[in-house]
Amino acid sequence: MIHTVTLNPALDKTAQVPSFTVDEVNRITQLRTDAGGKGINVSKVIRELGGDSCAWAVLGGATGKSIRDALDQQGITCKAFEVEGETRTNLKVVDPELGTHTDINEPGPEVTDAQLDAMLAQLVQEVHQGDIVVLSGSLPRGASVDTYARWTATCKDHGALVFLDADGDKLAAGIQAGPDLIKPNEIELGAMLGRKLATDKDIAQAAREMVAKGVRNVVVSMGGAGALFVDGDTVVKGGAVKVPVGSTVGAGDSVVAALAYATDKGLSLDETVRLAMATGAANVMQSGTQAAPRSLVDSLVQKVEVTRL
Repeated sequence: MIHTVTLNPALDKTAQVPSFTVDEVNRITQLRTDAGGKGINVSKVIRELGGDSCAWAVLGGATGKSIRDALDQQGITCKAFEVEGETRTNLKVVDPELGTHTDINEPGPEVTDAQLDAMLAQLVQEVHQGDIVVLSGSLPRGASVDTYARWTATCKDHGALVFLDADGDKLAAGIQAGPDLIKPNEIELGAMLGRKLATDKDIAQAAREMVAKGVRNVVVSMGGAGALFVDGDTVVKGGAVKVPVGSTVGAGDSVVAALAYATDKGLSLDETVRLAMATGAANVMQSGTQAAPRSLVDSLVQKVEVTRL
């Protein structure tokens, strides 16, 4: 079973605004609304890939209810941990003429560590040996920076594999608990190590250093240059598939979803790399944070070039 955790979810509004201009009146030509937050995005993609997951989320107010209802309609099990306040609404402004994507994110409700500990206690009651727990996204206001470290350690103690997709100090703290997989980009990875990573060789070496710290698998996304998949023995590069861009929001989440799905299904390394890269490309072609259909993913799988370094 795959469990996704979203501690700071959002209702994502994606607005298409041609020639978006600061300090001017801008008019929306298209608008779509999606249940969002990185873990929720992962669950949506897993669903389209044909897998099942349970989406755990901190939800509050009418916006939180909207997210829960949307997931119910999509056939995704949602375990809501309700808090006071209103779940945030995030605005994504896409300018098709300038090719820009601007995020305007609300802060969301404030929580306490005690509330998050109570949610964690509920989660681990339903985690079984070999389950996958995906921890991803920003932390809500009031949460300690070591939240993901504590969640990682506790879930691992209950037999789960933990995939951590965070950034900055949250990722640095979480690594100390030895997650089974992390997915930084090359800039984030270099920042953690205090140096610039200019080549595939530099990135592979940096990823191996993360493995030496106790992380079993490191997937480093490199945008249009593809991604490196690194464990203790192997470095594999997955080539990027060139596709028309609808929205880049949630592209990284779709890769994490494919990695969790592939692990749950026991796919080989090459199959995992191809599925992850194809899923990322397919989801870039969508608008908003809607998940791409499996048929589109499958049409791109054989276009992914896999190279062992």
